[in-house]
Amino acid sequence: MLEIFYFNRWFINRSFTQKILYKSFIYLVIILFFLIILFIGTADGMAAAVSRKAFWGYAWAFFTNYSMLSVTIYICSIILVTQFYTEVSDSIGHAALRNFFLGKYHRPVQEERIFMFLDMRSSTTIAESLGHVRYFEMLKEYFSDLSAPVIDHSGEIYQYAGDEMIISWRLKNSIENNNCIRCFFSMKEAIGRRATNYEDKFGLLPGFKAGLHCGMVTTGEIGVLKKEIIFTGDVLNTAARIQGLCNQFDVDILISGDLVKKIDFEPIFQIKSLGENILKGRGEKMELFTVR
Repeated sequence: MLEIFYFNRWFINRSFTQKILYKSFIYLVIILFFLIILFIGTADGMAAAVSRKAFWGYAWAFFTNYSMLSVTIYICSIILVTQFYTEVSDSIGHAALRNFFLGKYHRPVQEERIFMFLDMRSSTTIAESLGHVRYFEMLKEYFSDLSAPVIDHSGEIYQYAGDEMIISWRLKNSIENNNCIRCFFSMKEAIGRRATNYEDKFGLLPGFKAGLHCGMVTTGEIGVLKKEIIFTGDVLNTAARIQGLCNQFDVDILISGDLVKKIDFEPIFQIKSLGENILKGRGEKMELFTVR
């Protein structure tokens, strides 16, 4: 509860090391506080005991005892390790860290995935009006607000590229409960709920457009000085090309015909075909759809 409702907000602008130290200190204080309450609560005639000098002598002996100190050091080390893991996980992504530990992609693996390329509308104009520093501050809030819907709908943030976010799902995770489609509309809602905050701080409300496509990719670890789990395959280029056509059709979301065939859309979604189109770099036509 502390991590989700308080610490993420309190320490959002703190450095990696500061987050670990501040949060670890707070956890340690809370644990020691409950230990003290427990110690006092076990005293015979608690109110009377606290007022006696002998009680405080016992308390001092208890909390300075070798066993108590060793337990406290143990607690500190566990808190530091868990906080370090949490911050590293937040930095490179929960799914990526899990896959590194399990060695799932140590050798290249072929799998079918869905990709969403999400791009901010009029980002160049926004950057020029806000200036580089304030634009970067807005991007931090923007990506932060978009992250919760990704988690809620079983997605993985593959990359940030400037103002663009690339989200990936394994095929099963995506078509289940229409996760990849619901994720997009949840993102719309998340930004909409923060409209007043964006208007007050930056004088605008950022919008975005998305392109979705599915296909086979090769997934594996790559790099020596800096390791990453990357995806290679035509599906990524195609998803990027599809997203690039959103302005042409004046829509916020475009989906490939290949993906539409795999999704059993719920009645709340209205699917509209935009006809067959030739994507840049592809010889064959592809039918595109938009969703409401």
